Amino acid sequence: MASGMPLKEHMEVVGSDGKHVGIVDRMVGDLIKLAKADPKADGKHHFIPRHWVERVGAHVHLSKTSREAMDQWHTEQPAAPTEKAR
Repeated sequence: MASGMPLKEHMEVVGSDGKHVGIVDRMVGDLIKLAKADPKADGKHHFIPRHWVERVGAHVHLSKTSREAMDQWHTEQPAAPTEKAR
């Protein structure tokens, strides 16, 4: 993630095309949990990886377009990778 202002709750998230993606609910590890109350959320929390963030200013700007982000976001928190026993 590029430097800039810290990512905070209730910040608007926009795609690289400048279009609205969602509103930050909170951080969950390396994931951004988007608020389910947002009109784009369809009443569900969505999760996007923090590494999609290009920069943070007045808004959270993603390196993906809004369409790409919404096509690739998760509606459930992805499970943490587990190590296989040897």
